[in-house]
Amino acid sequence: MNYEREKAMYYIGVDLGTSAVKLLLMEEDGRILNMVSREYPISFPRPSWSEQKPEDWWQQTREGIRDLLRDYDRGLVGGISFGGQMHGLVVLDREDQVIRPAILWNDSRTTEETEYLNEEVGRDFLSGHTGNIAFAGFTAPKILWMKKREPENFARIHRIMLPKDYLVYRMTGVHATDVSDASGTLLLDVRNRTWSKEMLAICGIRENMLPRLYESYDCIGKIRPDIAKELSLPENVRVAAGAGDNAASALATGTVGEGKCNLSLGTSGTLFISSDHFHLDESNALHSFCDASGRYHLMGCMLSAASCNKWWTEEILGETDYAGVQSRVDEKRLGENPVFYLPYLMGERSPLNDPYARACFVGMTMDSGQADLTQAVLEGVAFACRDMLETARKQGLVIDRSRLVGGGAKSGLWQKILANVLNLKLDLLETEEGPSLGAAMLAAVACGKYPDPKEAARAIVRVKKTIAPDPDLAAKYQRQYEKFSGLYPALKGTFRALVGSMSCDK
Repeated sequence: MNYEREKAMYYIGVDLGTSAVKLLLMEEDGRILNMVSREYPISFPRPSWSEQKPEDWWQQTREGIRDLLRDYDRGLVGGISFGGQMHGLVVLDREDQVIRPAILWNDSRTTEETEYLNEEVGRDFLSGHTGNIAFAGFTAPKILWMKKREPENFARIHRIMLPKDYLVYRMTGVHATDVSDASGTLLLDVRNRTWSKEMLAICGIRENMLPRLYESYDCIGKIRPDIAKELSLPENVRVAAGAGDNAASALATGTVGEGKCNLSLGTSGTLFISSDHFHLDESNALHSFCDASGRYHLMGCMLSAASCNKWWTEEILGETDYAGVQSRVDEKRLGENPVFYLPYLMGERSPLNDPYARACFVGMTMDSGQADLTQAVLEGVAFACRDMLETARKQGLVIDRSRLVGGGAKSGLWQKILANVLNLKLDLLETEEGPSLGAAMLAAVACGKYPDPKEAARAIVRVKKTIAPDPDLAAKYQRQYEKFSGLYPALKGTFRALVGSMSCDK
């Protein structure tokens, strides 16, 4: 038995994040053997700009692989795959040299190009050809920006790729991407999983500049002999196409199959709903993307989730004991709080698409205390998650339970509030390692250990606990949600006027 365990194959998952690359070594049965992280710098050369050097990613990934395998038999590595930050623009010339630093997902220099796409090209045209409208972080607006602002660099473009695909290219020599990551470029016809000729024409690029499209679990090749020698790896190590970070994370939570749902309560909040069929959100409140299993998903993102709790606890209360602050909330008052909180600290993306939205407390009286406001913050984020859920349900998706992950998911009080506000069973997982675990699972599929991602998820992902809603409390929260739902429409004009007046004052 020990001999078999020693000879089990290993799979490497690489998560190319914004601040660091995180690497995970997984045994074929899903057991995590080791994890390492290597940081790299991010530059902000101008206000609203965000850039990185792709060479930094590659250097730290190679060093990370050395660290990851230091105490393990490198000869047992069977495959490697990637999850990574989406939407970034990486451009290479004919000599395979990076033309300029990568423009990242959180770069907002493309306001003008985004407005052009949405208003002049038109939202209906965009959603009809790609399944989505333009956002400043997407790749197509970045290409238009480069075309207009850096025409000499634009003329040198020979290859266009996404951040994780640069690592794949350096490792294999194959110019490839997967459909989940490509979904966030605004260049992909998501429904048909092919590049949109119409969008390529609008951006002034040729299809041969773009990577070949693969499913996330496809083997796109093997590592180059020189890289295998440098890292002391077998030359037959297979490389899977990989996935965008959210799609890779969804696989790691077992969110695969019709109606499967995952709610991530991190700095931002993400609702990921898997579907066997393509759904076009006519309100453009949710993204329609391909997933990592060969199917599709709808995804909503609220900009401030656990960050609201961090702001309230640390900045306003001046405390760091989150559990202590939340212990002051009387759970007998759940569903009866007269104070409401709108969680729009940074505007809102899904489902409002309103950069002018602002956070506020509503309903305070002389009787309102700190515990009421703490409770309101947790409930306000939950109500905003419910907004995204209801938008998905309008597309005909049936959702009866969800996985719950992220830093905010560690709060027992917040778990209870969310389960009853959403009126869903919430599953908590034994292992929560996000894109790096999802990438390792894709590598295992590409190597034939599992027949498909769904089977890999079924074998590897395990639920440790389920939080069920209480019918009476869920009914109370339904009434509270109806009150919450009227607040943003009533304040929308005020938010816009406030932001406009502050801009004028400056």
